[in-house]
Amino acid sequence: MTVMTHAMLKGSNVPLDTAAVRAVLRWTPGPGVPDVDASALLLGLSGRVRSDEDFVFYNQPRHPSGLVRRLPKKRVAEGLTDTVEADLGGLDGSVDRVVIAASSDGGTFRSVLDLRILLYDATAGHDREPLALFDVTAETGEETAVICGELYRRGDGWKFRAVGQGYPTGLIGLATDFGISVDEDAAQEAAQNAQEAREAAQGSPEAFPAAQDGGAPAGAPDPDTDLTVVHTPAPVPPRPTVPPVPDRAPAYGYPQAQQPANPPAPAYGYPQPVAAAEQNPAPEFRMPPMGPQFVRSS
Repeated sequence: MTVMTHAMLKGSNVPLDTAAVRAVLRWTPGPGVPDVDASALLLGLSGRVRSDEDFVFYNQPRHPSGLVRRLPKKRVAEGLTDTVEADLGGLDGSVDRVVIAASSDGGTFRSVLDLRILLYDATAGHDREPLALFDVTAETGEETAVICGELYRRGDGWKFRAVGQGYPTGLIGLATDFGISVDEDAAQEAAQNAQEAREAAQGSPEAFPAAQDGGAPAGAPDPDTDLTVVHTPAPVPPRPTVPPVPDRAPAYGYPQAQQPANPPAPAYGYPQPVAAAEQNPAPEFRMPPMGPQFVRSS
């Protein structure tokens, strides 16, 4: 049977005739393009996760139920893919939605080219056409995380909605919005471990083995133990050096600022500083009577 692919617009939805789906994020890599990671959040009727275990991402690639999992990244002819599989038919009835999100590492989605989400029937072969596709575009260009789509219950079945909602606060900001408790110290330690693992594996031709539709090829490593991404914490820019504020003449009535012991030589053409002896004249010296300093000529 020929499967018709639904090209979706933001906000549109499509019913699903399958109980298991494979959501594939695909984009074009290149110089200056940040890495992209797929993740999934299992939400209850409240619109929030039931526990932190409902967050499936690169450091927790399998849900405890085994029904939602993240597969390793793959290189395909069209670019790179990152995939989430979900057995919707087996999910507990308390799960109302499965949100499919993407996060960028090393830049914003302004620099991510040709990002799209493709939804496949996970019970069919890898040569089947996708059920739906949605081109995800940055709304402001400053997003570092975006909800690409969501799988949600409708009656006894499921539907898929194209969302495209961005977050400038990254994966942590998106996760906390849905009730995930984030330990930033632990997240930084996990990122460091991932960086060390990537550095050890650099140059390996198996880093992104070829596959079709984002599925794991024969002989692929276990997606639950295969480390596929690196998340390097953003470097902290050096604190700018603030030049010292030059001494200024105090306002009338305020105490004089303490002068340096060796004042610098004045610039050419400026009056020389008054010597200490001239600043404190002899006791017999009398000041002239005060008067207007400028007299208008008649």
